[in-house]
Amino acid sequence: MSQIAAIGHLALDLVAGEPPRPGGGVFYAARAAARLEVDAHVAASCAPGDRDALVPPLEAFGLPVRWYPSSATTTYRFHYEGERRIMRQEAVGDPWTPDRALDAVGGAAWVDVCALTRSDFPEETFAALAMDGRKLVVDAQGLVRTPALGPLRTDAAIGDVLRRVAILKLNDEEAETLVGSADPYTLRSLGVPEVVLTLGSQGSWVVTPELVEHVPAVPVEEPVDPTGAGDTYSIAYLVSRMRGAEPVEAARFAAETASAFLADDAQ
Repeated sequence: MSQIAAIGHLALDLVAGEPPRPGGGVFYAARAAARLEVDAHVAASCAPGDRDALVPPLEAFGLPVRWYPSSATTTYRFHYEGERRIMRQEAVGDPWTPDRALDAVGGAAWVDVCALTRSDFPEETFAALAMDGRKLVVDAQGLVRTPALGPLRTDAAIGDVLRRVAILKLNDEEAETLVGSADPYTLRSLGVPEVVLTLGSQGSWVVTPELVEHVPAVPVEEPVDPTGAGDTYSIAYLVSRMRGAEPVEAARFAAETASAFLADDAQ
């Protein structure tokens, strides 16, 4: 039985001036988990017509992969303006049902829920995943994003899913969407035991009922494409916590890991 399951839709990323490439949180989580040599497996979904293009690069990381069909492959077209990613949502995959999600995660104790939009994991699927003591790690991007096609839209209508979440990672825009502010102290109102607010080159904040502490970023000297950095941070934080680190120590490890991955990608 794997200690960690990363579950979510594979994405087809259409980046200005580049050929189509595989993406999505589950793709970058798998890459990081493999390089961190953690006991993990991956459950991923896309349209059957895109399977041959998207699944082999995922399998190449060396982790066990469980593939599930979707009527559509989640597709994004995007470019960067500084550290901001400007995105259009051109297709959205099917929701993960409770039965499929439970089959996908198996006996994993920790689940990295790699949602790309709010519709990926309905509330009943979150409830099923949180059964039997499983701990859920969630990136808020997949909670606040609506499944509407066109320019990416976000709002705070996320229902009651946060009570199922053990660790929540979010950026400043997602914090402002959910609580109206990127002030880390306001994030305690979300009621999640551990919240990590990531601010790119400005570092991150760890928020728990006992502490609010800043963790500096680890600089990357060369200009880089930051795609996947947040997903790498999440899995590194999870791995560190699973191995016994306290939250602030885990955030430092996650910052170092994300920076190292970005530096490698720039070479």
